[in-house]
Amino acid sequence: MVNGRSVPGNRWDLLDGLEPAKPPAVSVVVAHYQQQAELDRTLAALGRQTHPAGRTELIVVDDGSPEPPRVPAGVRLLRQADEGFRVAAARNLGASAATGDVLCFLDADTVPEPGYLARMARLPALAPEAVVVGRRRHADLAGLPVDAPVEQAGPAAELPEPQWLRDAYRHSRDLLDADDRSYRYLIGAALACSRWFFDRVGGFDEQFRAYGGEDWEWVYRAWLGGAVFAHVADAVAWHDGPDWAGRDRDDPARRARKDAETLLLTEHIPVAGSRGYGLRTAGVDVAIRLGAAPSSAAAYVCVDSLLAALPEATVCVPAEFAKVFAADQRVTSGWPVPEPNPRVVVDVPVAVRADRVSDLLRQAVSTVGVGTLGSVLLGPPEAPAIRIDSARARARRATWGQDQFETRVHPDADPDPLDADPGLAGYLGGWA
Repeated sequence: MVNGRSVPGNRWDLLDGLEPAKPPAVSVVVAHYQQQAELDRTLAALGRQTHPAGRTELIVVDDGSPEPPRVPAGVRLLRQADEGFRVAAARNLGASAATGDVLCFLDADTVPEPGYLARMARLPALAPEAVVVGRRRHADLAGLPVDAPVEQAGPAAELPEPQWLRDAYRHSRDLLDADDRSYRYLIGAALACSRWFFDRVGGFDEQFRAYGGEDWEWVYRAWLGGAVFAHVADAVAWHDGPDWAGRDRDDPARRARKDAETLLLTEHIPVAGSRGYGLRTAGVDVAIRLGAAPSSAAAYVCVDSLLAALPEATVCVPAEFAKVFAADQRVTSGWPVPEPNPRVVVDVPVAVRADRVSDLLRQAVSTVGVGTLGSVLLGPPEAPAIRIDSARARARRATWGQDQFETRVHPDADPDPLDADPGLAGYLGGWA
């Protein structure tokens, strides 16, 4: 059984002022590759944390450096073969060896201020679904003593902080108002979550074998799994060097690498704004399940009217109707649909003509899972004709045994079930 508590929607603010009964056991996983000086500075900073040393486990994972890094006594060193950029695999390796209740991921060149671990661990220790990101600031720390207090050295050598990220945190009230695309504002170099939730979501996707993207893919999966996103603004870690926008600006392959990352992400994050406008990807954003239909004609009218309202959806129909829809790749007789789990599932127990509720359908699909709204019912609550359910609501329900999101009911938006003779010709011709 999971320990801790849940909150409605993304309301981490309801935990303001609360502290764990005792400091949680924290495992810090530091990813490293050929950055000895930077690693020395980060480990020195981790040795100055206000979080109790006896409740802190330090694990350095080396991604195949030609020479193993040096780490002080008490720091565990793990290594993996040099097979290219494999920070996803390195983080997974560190997590698999960790024993703490809270996992905190850092990069070797990201140096935490003294209060960082205590502030990052608070929410995951209270609410196991919390996924938090610290404030990553930037400074030119090269040449400074590795034991120089970063809370002083960082501001003295500060570099520009990404304005788009600062704006995102401000506009979302530190992610309190997170939505389906807020995964872009959580970065793996300054990320923390409970060990229970990491195991539930699964590790970082090791298909990502170039710089960037593996953290966004994981965070989006976490969002679908019911995560509570929070930006902990006073948990500051200093990255040694500029943000990506200030690096390698003269490299002609720089943009191509970013495009390759984006293309890979489109296969994993099919939400609007991250997928193509016309092209389909392997991931399914909205999945519709048709439970039954009295005839092939009724199934046709139902599925056609649903896809007219939600053309991006994938529809699962009973196997007996598979041949009717063989020409449309959006229609399948298999369930579940391919991973990752759909952001929204639309359940239609019995075939209905959905064009009469198309506006409500579109609105529900775009709003469930955001804020405190988890589900929308079209029709009477005891037997809705259509149920729109967010992945986040389903995940929380499975964890806690009860709804942690609100359900909105439209009892009068009750499309009539179709009978065996739905007047197919009239439907297609527009006179019925």
